[in-house]
Amino acid sequence: MSQIQSAKLQASGLTCAMCARSIYNNLVSLPCVDSVDTDLNASAFLIKFKKNIPVDLDAIGKKVQDTGFSVAILSLNFDVKELSLQKDSHLVLDNQLFHFLNGSGKTMKGLISLQLVDPLFVSAKDFKKYSKMSTMECLKTGKMSDCCKPIVRMPSARIYHVII
Repeated sequence: MSQIQSAKLQASGLTCAMCARSIYNNLVSLPCVDSVDTDLNASAFLIKFKKNIPVDLDAIGKKVQDTGFSVAILSLNFDVKELSLQKDSHLVLDNQLFHFLNGSGKTMKGLISLQLVDPLFVSAKDFKKYSKMSTMECLKTGKMSDCCKPIVRMPSARIYHVII
């Protein structure tokens, strides 16, 4: 099983150190977060996760929104033995379902980075661009649809859409 080791979050709309501090405080309050390093120049946060505690990706996005800002980019870092990808692959990583919008023919090993492209994690403009990468219904809703069920069965209906 591959656990999410860390994430890089870039927030949009930050104007000062106090804004960044507000996001920092919200992120470190999450049970899955071990530490957060802040890069004010890039409006970015490097989040390290606790081992064996499930990472709640939606909670991360909501914590940023709770401060009045939005997520511009959220990249997740996994250490994987081997992943073979095809366009529209559905894979379970860290007990969460991910739909790969690109990566056809790629085999990946070691530390990999996946960027979330669901509406909570990118701008509306960027989501519109990413939604053209697949015709599967789950991309529109963020929930498992008939397009996913024959491929992967998961107890949760949530599906995250990613690019490499």
